[in-house]
Amino acid sequence: MNSQEDLILFANTLAGVYDNYDQSQGNPKDFARINIFFRPLPWTIFHGPGFYSEQCYDYSPWEPYRQGLHQLKKKDGLFIMENYGFNNSSRLAGAGKNPQLLKAIDVHRIQPRCGCAMHFKTKRAGHYIGSVEPGKNCLVPRDGKLTYLVSEVEVNEEIWISRDRGFDPETDEQLWGSEHGQLRFKRVSHLSDLINSEWIQQLN
Repeated sequence: MNSQEDLILFANTLAGVYDNYDQSQGNPKDFARINIFFRPLPWTIFHGPGFYSEQCYDYSPWEPYRQGLHQLKKKDGLFIMENYGFNNSSRLAGAGKNPQLLKAIDVHRIQPRCGCAMHFKTKRAGHYIGSVEPGKNCLVPRDGKLTYLVSEVEVNEEIWISRDRGFDPETDEQLWGSEHGQLRFKRVSHLSDLINSEWIQQLN
């Protein structure tokens, strides 16, 4: 499989809607029902392949608690998802379900989230393991204190498993994150309509 085919397979695997319905129904006390969206972006946003991501509670689809823009690159055998923020998040809220809302992206006002890229490696074809780039530099304020993010993801054609935790930069003590283990999602649908050889070929 050549590099372009690798990128298409990774992008197609990532693009989709995920739901932890089974986990939340089996243990509602510890796990809320959550939806994750990874929607491919038009090439014009990054002049290369990219994604919009959104996470929301199932009962509040238009009020996501996490949103991001991600530029896809490949380097030294890793799939790298650079992380970007934006200042009009409320106008994009719900774009996971409604891609028309992505027209509100202002490419001149997006900002890189330094230290927060996700690095994915191939476990086997179509199955990937990801984590925040090394360095403890993805800083996230929580409850008035700055923490560094440790994020872990496993994804394939059927599942998305993730865990996010925040640690004290000085003591490495965990300050926030799931006390009950990983979040386990199943793919509900694919969102790969934009992903093809032309979308990938524009990769610099």
